[in-house]
Amino acid sequence: MSSITGTTRRRFMSALTVAAIGAPVAATAAGCGTAAGRARRTGTLRYQGWTGTVTLPELAADLGYLGEVELEWVGNTNSGPQDVQTAATGEVDFGGAFNGASVKLQESGAPLTSVIGYYGTDEKYYNGFWVPEDSPIRSPRDLMGKKVGMNTLGGHAQAVLDLYLRGKGFTSEEVGKVRPLAVPPVALEQSLRQGQIDVAALSGIFQEKAKDNGGVRSLFRDLDFLGTFTAGSYVFRDDFIERNPDTVKAFTGGVARAIEWSRGRPREEVIDRLTRILESRGRNENADALKYWLSWGVAGKGGLMSDREFTTWSEWLADVGQIPEVTVKPADIYTNEFNPYANGGNPR
Repeated sequence: MSSITGTTRRRFMSALTVAAIGAPVAATAAGCGTAAGRARRTGTLRYQGWTGTVTLPELAADLGYLGEVELEWVGNTNSGPQDVQTAATGEVDFGGAFNGASVKLQESGAPLTSVIGYYGTDEKYYNGFWVPEDSPIRSPRDLMGKKVGMNTLGGHAQAVLDLYLRGKGFTSEEVGKVRPLAVPPVALEQSLRQGQIDVAALSGIFQEKAKDNGGVRSLFRDLDFLGTFTAGSYVFRDDFIERNPDTVKAFTGGVARAIEWSRGRPREEVIDRLTRILESRGRNENADALKYWLSWGVAGKGGLMSDREFTTWSEWLADVGQIPEVTVKPADIYTNEFNPYANGGNPR
C-alpha cells in the first residue's frame, strides 16, 4: 500500500478538498456529520446508480462476484463529475466518472485514487455526435453557434468535442462559439428530434436506440481520432482505501470479473441479466434501452488502466486552462494493485 500512502501524504486533507470543490458541495458534506472522517471498516459500500441502466458493480453483485461485500444504493447521480465529488466528500464510498473529471478533482487536491476502469471507447461502444438526417450541419465549421447536448458539462463528451474542434483548427475563441448544454442521457434523443438542441452527444445504449429509431446521422466519434481506450474509472478516497483495503480489493476484483464475464457471454445473455437486475430492484424504471447494450468499451483486461488514459486528459485540461499545470503524476492518480488481472494474474 506504499503508493496509496504516498498519495495521501501529498494531497490536502479532506477539509481542504471540500473547499477546493466549492461551497455547495461543502455544505452538503457538512450535513454528513463525521461519517467521512470516522475510522471504520466496512463490508457495505454506499453508491449512486443511474436511471434506466445497470452499473458494473450492480452486475458484479448480482453475479456473486463481490463476495461478502454488499452495495447500498443511496440514490441516482446525474453526472460522473457529481458522482466522484460525492465520493470525495465521503457521502458515498465510491464514485465513477470520466477520467478527465477525476484528474481535475485530483489536481485540486482531492484525496482520491482510481482503482478500475469501467467504460471506454471501442468499435461497439463510443461517443458519437449526431444530428437529424436533414440537418444543415455537415462540417466542423457548421457547429459554430449551435447547441450541442451532452450528459454533463466538464465530462467526456465536452472534452472530446473540444479536442475535435481544436484538431480541426478552431481557435479558443471559435471553440467558445459552440454551445454545450447538459441534458439527461435519457432525454438527449428526444431533445434532438424536437429541435431543442442541434447536436446530441450519444453513447452506449442511448446511441444504439437513436440509430435504431432512424432519422439521424453521425458527424464524428471519439474512436476516429482517439482510438480505443478506457475513458472512465471508479475512485475511492485514499483514507477509505487505507482503512478498508480488503473491501476495495473485493470490489475491484468483482467488477473486473464482471467485465470479463460480459466479454465471454453471448450478448443476449448479458442483456437478459441486466434487464432482470433493473426490473427487480424496484426503482420505477423502463428497461427498454437495455436491449441495445453492446459493450462496456473497456480497453484493458478486467478494467486494467494505463498512464495514457489519464495523461491525455491532464494535458488537455492544462492546455485549455482548466488547471494551471499538470502537477499530479499518473502513479498518484490510479492503481492497478487491487485488480486480479494485474501482472498477468487471474481471479480465483
